[in-house]
Amino acid sequence: MTYKLDQFDRKILTTLQRDAGLTVSELAARIGLSTSPCWRRLKRLEDAGVLKKRVAILDPERLGLDVIVFAEIKLEVHGQEALPNFQQAVAKLPEVLECYTVMGEIDFLLKVVTTDIHAYERFLHQLLSLPMVREINSRMAVSEIKCTNELPLGLLTAGTEKIAPHGNY
Repeated sequence: MTYKLDQFDRKILTTLQRDAGLTVSELAARIGLSTSPCWRRLKRLEDAGVLKKRVAILDPERLGLDVIVFAEIKLEVHGQEALPNFQQAVAKLPEVLECYTVMGEIDFLLKVVTTDIHAYERFLHQLLSLPMVREINSRMAVSEIKCTNELPLGLLTAGTEKIAPHGNY
């Protein structure tokens, strides 16, 4: 279910996407609300699952995790157990930052981060040891042009939002 956002909800989410470390008072001041209504809106967005969590974004290069690889995975079979077994196995691998089921010639696309090419090779052997994996094509990122977690809330318009029940705040 799509959640209906008003202008203050959008301001809250846009501001938190840029700085999730703000206190409720700081957030309220930035968006033009008093603290209590801002807190209620924030709580409502969290309860509705719109705001999933607030995290710190680390610099992987400064931490020595500057090898980013996009791995295209093709499975051997698509039986009843192959897909969930692969998904469960990938969920346990800390190197995998993102995993998507995709349409087309491949089955999954993984975003993998690691320290160096040797560490990626070890990771690759882990994936290849899974019985359902048939083929892996790797594409190493050379440079980062854009990396953001900010959703384009400006694309949402009143005419395209679905209405979800919520109280007056």
